[in-house]
Amino acid sequence: MITTPLTDDLVRGALELEPTPRGLVAHRLPARARAQNTDPRLAMADTQPAGVRLRFRTTAGVIELETLATKVEYPGAPPRPDGVYDLVVDGKLAAQATAPGGVRFPGLPGHLKDIEIWLPHNEITTLVALRTDAPVVPAPPPGRVWLHHGSSISQGSNALSPSTTWTALAATSAGVELINLGFSGNALLDPFTARALRDTPADVVSVKLGINIVNTDLMRLRAFGPAVHGFLDTIREGHPSVPLLVVSPLYCPIHERTPGPGDFDHAAFAAGVVRFRATGEPGPDKLTLEVIRDELTRIVAQRQDPALHYLDGLSLYGPADHAEFPLPDELHPDAAAHRRIASRFTELAFGGPFA
Repeated sequence: MITTPLTDDLVRGALELEPTPRGLVAHRLPARARAQNTDPRLAMADTQPAGVRLRFRTTAGVIELETLATKVEYPGAPPRPDGVYDLVVDGKLAAQATAPGGVRFPGLPGHLKDIEIWLPHNEITTLVALRTDAPVVPAPPPGRVWLHHGSSISQGSNALSPSTTWTALAATSAGVELINLGFSGNALLDPFTARALRDTPADVVSVKLGINIVNTDLMRLRAFGPAVHGFLDTIREGHPSVPLLVVSPLYCPIHERTPGPGDFDHAAFAAGVVRFRATGEPGPDKLTLEVIRDELTRIVAQRQDPALHYLDGLSLYGPADHAEFPLPDELHPDAAAHRRIASRFTELAFGGPFA
């Protein structure tokens, strides 16, 4: 077996690769942003490699990827399943695997082929070694770069595997290279995230905003508008004319008219079921999903930026979709809903302002 060093041209979708004594950590935020962060949940999400994949070309019949997984469990909750690795051969999902120390894919066809190994989107993963029984070379990227920022739904919560999150499915369908800056619980208009978006080369950029602002009860309407303007201003410093899409929240009944903070449904949690609820009380200047959609519509229109566009999250997943595919934990879409959201986004974004 041949061991190939893991370098930036083989690991796609990460902003930085950090050498550690155990291996490489693929970060989705740069060191400058990580130094300014104080939220341990964001620090965890940064090292969960959503959208990060190894991409190379080879005739190898056997591929081994040695990794180190760090498990996260919540006291009293059911154990979280092992992270899934998706093997994509010439654009098609060919195999899936989970393993404590990495994965092995044998019996691959011997012709020259493009390989992608999508890393678990919800498990901290350290890359240790890539081994194959034939040499590998970097594969060319699939065209334009799509840079996206959002919440846990963009990171992939409740998707079955890393290549079947809605962002990964939309990128594959549109034939673009994904850089996914979706962070569970942390689409919070942080200035350091805006600077990371600003400084990352991209052909199209989207930001999905709102749900985390509500379920953390982070701010009031007076602060929200200026914060969105500042976030977009910073992105525009690095991307002055690229198509920039603002996406409002998907339909989520617990927060449509009820402010945060959100919390676990503790009665369900005690029975081993993870479910969320809204605990806030409506009041002047408080943010709900309905309020945020109205405000984002107003902000995008006010800016009079011909390359700035608005996409209503209800057109991706609305009340009718919820009736067909309910949110299993009251907050995150299931696997079928991820597919629907991806299909709608491909049509409305890549068939529209990103065309």
